Amino acid sequence: MMDNKRITTAQPEQGKQHWKPGTLIYPLPAVLVSVGHTAEEYNMLTVAWTGTLCTEPPMCYISVRKERHSHDIIERTGEFVINLTTESLARATDWCGVRSGRNENKWEAMGLTPMAVEGFRTPVIAESPLSICCRVREVKPLGSHDMFIADVVDIVADERYIDSESGKFSLDKAKPLVYSHGEYFSIGKFIGHFGWSVRKKKKK
Repeated sequence: MMDNKRITTAQPEQGKQHWKPGTLIYPLPAVLVSVGHTAEEYNMLTVAWTGTLCTEPPMCYISVRKERHSHDIIERTGEFVINLTTESLARATDWCGVRSGRNENKWEAMGLTPMAVEGFRTPVIAESPLSICCRVREVKPLGSHDMFIADVVDIVADERYIDSESGKFSLDKAKPLVYSHGEYFSIGKFIGHFGWSVRKKKKK
């Protein structure tokens, strides 16, 4: 049983403000999602509403506004690719988020390369350090956005960021990009590996 005597709480709402409900879970990965089964419909859109849903089977999601050009393409083809972005892809990430594929060929405008993947019809972005190929399992209408729940069917990793001896993929070397409340940032300094706070120290 918890000992209430040990619990010390601040005065109610001391130094706090109440804001209206909103989406303030930041930072988030700023990803470029590639879509389409033919060169004529290939497109990219910038997404921050994305994440992991399940480890086994591996599943993830993206949430997309219904009015976006890529929404109907994903719904029809049942596929999309989550391409992680980097500092060098920052301008393309921002630009693809404010331009529509109805009016622009984003691949040509940003000088990015659609790369075919065997057994998967949607192209990955060759310049991305890591591309996650997804097949839609369910489309869940939420309100302003539809959530595309998907199975991960393939992952394409850039060999430049794979350690030849350990086989470890070092995304930090690619200088990944994150999104926070309308702004883009690069990831900061390394703090520790998962579990470092409870790991026993080695005896000398």
